[in-house]
Amino acid sequence: MSSAAEVVDRLGALRERLSRAGGDHVKVVAVTKGFGPETVAAAMEAGLADLGENYAQDLLAKATELPARPGVSHQPRWHFIGRLQRNKIRKIAGLVHLWQSVDRPELATEIARRAPGARVLVQVDVAGIGGRGGCPPDDTAELVGRCREEGLEVAGLMAVGAPGTPAQVRPGFRLLASQAHDLGLVELSMGMTADIEVAVEEGATMVRVGTALFGPRPS
Repeated sequence: MSSAAEVVDRLGALRERLSRAGGDHVKVVAVTKGFGPETVAAAMEAGLADLGENYAQDLLAKATELPARPGVSHQPRWHFIGRLQRNKIRKIAGLVHLWQSVDRPELATEIARRAPGARVLVQVDVAGIGGRGGCPPDDTAELVGRCREEGLEVAGLMAVGAPGTPAQVRPGFRLLASQAHDLGLVELSMGMTADIEVAVEEGATMVRVGTALFGPRPS
């Protein structure tokens, strides 16, 4: 478990990494996947307001328990960043600030039903790795259009980078940035602890970071 002071120190180091890459403006989404409510509280005490969760049940549990934690006077802005199951949307619809992993039309329809006008990012599979989520790049424009037809606010695009060296990661991030530009979208959620520099260099406006803030995820 990380204390607020430890998170503050790690956040400072992370900001230095971002700054060296030209990302002073980049928003940090603190990924609390696998960590308990005490880590969420420490993140908020450290000044992190945007928190990311991968599982609906964990987001619901943490959001429910958080107000009772000492030093926490307000709810964070929750980002849902994991593989989204349609039947779980109803449970967290009132809690999510930004749905980052919309990758198929039926999710757009269900989010619009449960949270009309919600802000979303369309997730694009830029790495071509099965099981990670994301629509094929050729389908991005169509899915963005479908989300808009459902009355959702499409803020931008999201992707998980390919594993490997910066040279292996960069093409996917560059593709995402190009698609966002062509579609007139502002937000680019790409980059995690291992590849934030490349993401920033290619235009990321937000990065999703867990390990660099909280240490290794508990087993």
